[in-house]
Amino acid sequence: MATQETLAAQRNDDSFDHIIDELKWRGLVALSTDEQSLREQLSLGAITYYCGFDPTAPSLHLGNLVQLLTMRRLQLAGHNPLALVGGATGLIGDPKPTAERTLNDRETVAAWVEKLANQTRRFLDYSGSNPARLVNNLDWTQNYSALDFLRDVGKHYRVGKMLSKDAVSARLNSDSGISYTEFSYQILQGLDFLELYRRYDCVMQTGGSDQWGNLTSGTDLIHRVEGKSVHLIATPLITNSDGKKFGKSEGNAIWLDGELTSPYAMYQFWLNTDDADVIDRLKVFTFLTRAEISRYEDFVRDEPFKREAQRRLALEVTELVHSKSDAEAARDASLALFGSGELAELKESALRGALAELPNIEVRTSISVVDALVATGLCESKSEARRAIAQGGVSVNKVKVDTEESEVTDSLGKNAAVLARGKKSLAGVFFVK
Repeated sequence: MATQETLAAQRNDDSFDHIIDELKWRGLVALSTDEQSLREQLSLGAITYYCGFDPTAPSLHLGNLVQLLTMRRLQLAGHNPLALVGGATGLIGDPKPTAERTLNDRETVAAWVEKLANQTRRFLDYSGSNPARLVNNLDWTQNYSALDFLRDVGKHYRVGKMLSKDAVSARLNSDSGISYTEFSYQILQGLDFLELYRRYDCVMQTGGSDQWGNLTSGTDLIHRVEGKSVHLIATPLITNSDGKKFGKSEGNAIWLDGELTSPYAMYQFWLNTDDADVIDRLKVFTFLTRAEISRYEDFVRDEPFKREAQRRLALEVTELVHSKSDAEAARDASLALFGSGELAELKESALRGALAELPNIEVRTSISVVDALVATGLCESKSEARRAIAQGGVSVNKVKVDTEESEVTDSLGKNAAVLARGKKSLAGVFFVK
């Protein structure tokens, strides 16, 4: 029910005359096909559009969330989304810029298809007057013979143009080169658009701007085979402050699965957003209106030290990805650990979930503070730990440690304790039975 309640509360901003205007204001249009033609088609009535998600991991991540929210905004404008989970393309994977992908076995990919399909249900409405539909490209790909695929689809592709695609050219210029398998990925994605056009009258695809070469594969194929023009919208890449994109290929993925990225870790990630980025993040990742976001622009300009915009961003996105209760628990845990909140008021699950994201150790009953400081890495040696205690810089559960003989015990009754050196260096001690 929580998901349906969240979806039911979502609205587009009615201060915009057209959905394209809102998408552009939110920074969600990096590239598109003929914008005027697209505007007109979106204004004439409901269209069907799609976005694809390949099961190359057991969870969707932050980059996928950009696509899901773009799809949701279009759905709220009355259009019909198709969420494609690539049971076929996931067996291959799109070309990475630097190296060949490791191929996963069919059983693993099938299991990940189910996981990703279920995740889309949190962000798209599969009921109502214009429900989302889930599709799997394995349904139309698995019955193709190699000869039929080459004759019916491959003949419409020109190798010269395929070689010019950014992902392909990057790999051709790398030490690893590119296999025929990954070279053919763009043909499979083009076939997806053609099949969806034929089956569902799908006339638009959305995706990331780094996928533009694969996106245009479909529009080109439909034009060649059907003689029709269809549309694309590509969103910009969301990047870290150092210019690197978010994503599993960078080793810093923020996953939408709570087992891989906990609600607390999700909350802290957004809470740590730079002032320079936070307004853009509010536009992309929340359903706050232009007027509401303008207020947070004022907060960032006039009182940045209060971090009001970051707090709202963290709460909104954590609720969107997980639940309202998870978001509030993560907020309370963050306040209790790093602010004025009370540790004793936290639920045990919230405290333990937060501490699991910090350096931590497990003990049976108790442990000396000196040993705990070393074991958690807050101090490099026992002598350093004793000096830190003597200088008054160590606390357990926010109570200052006065002597080096002190122990860390389960004084909160939550099977966990918070060990701190200074205000920002924290660690967890878990008590196991």
